[in-house]
Amino acid sequence: MQTELRVDDLARMLEVSALTVRRDLEQLAAEGLIIRTHGGCIAAGRAALESEYHSKVAHNFGLKQAVGRTAAEEVLPGSVLLINDGSTTYHVAAHLEHKVPLTVYTNSIAMITDLGRIPGIALYILGGRYNSELYSLQGSLTEQILESQQFDLCFIGADTVTPEGQCMVVTPEEASLTRAMLRRARRRVLLADHTKCGTGGYFAYGTLRDFNLWITTRGIAPDMCQLYRTLVEIKEA
Repeated sequence: MQTELRVDDLARMLEVSALTVRRDLEQLAAEGLIIRTHGGCIAAGRAALESEYHSKVAHNFGLKQAVGRTAAEEVLPGSVLLINDGSTTYHVAAHLEHKVPLTVYTNSIAMITDLGRIPGIALYILGGRYNSELYSLQGSLTEQILESQQFDLCFIGADTVTPEGQCMVVTPEEASLTRAMLRRARRRVLLADHTKCGTGGYFAYGTLRDFNLWITTRGIAPDMCQLYRTLVEIKEA
């Protein structure tokens, strides 16, 4: 995994303000030279740019960040959370510091940095087979661990939401794991910005009816949005 450079550290090393660092990072990200994270950046060398995970994180970063920020508003202090790995669910982690105390379970290796730095969060990493492209833990062992747990709230992503309301991911293994996560949570929230809507393909793990809430962004076609609202409550970031 690439090393993350934090804004505060860069400001201290360069002897400039954090505001200056953030402005410069935004410019470098626009030029494709770095990948922005919540607290700083990751150098976007060839290996990083070719990584499936980093490619997903960099794509529509602002939309995903807005969804993650809005999702954190659904969290109550004292909750037991399950956060699935993903480039959108990843953005929830940076916005939980005012929701403590919390217990958080995740299969995302990428979220450890943001979740681990927040006092008051008891962090548990679900075991399983390591996927080096997605920086996550997956497989039958992860599913077995999930079956012994119960969560107040889970945040789940999707690669695609079809016009019929099916929620889809890229591999059958991801679909199986996501179904297991949905079974173990009392309240289920889908995180997917509007660009994920309207295409087909991949493997279905459920439908919008399996969720209590869908947090998305503005831009879904009105007729499609009307159909979606018959299946699930929608909240726009």
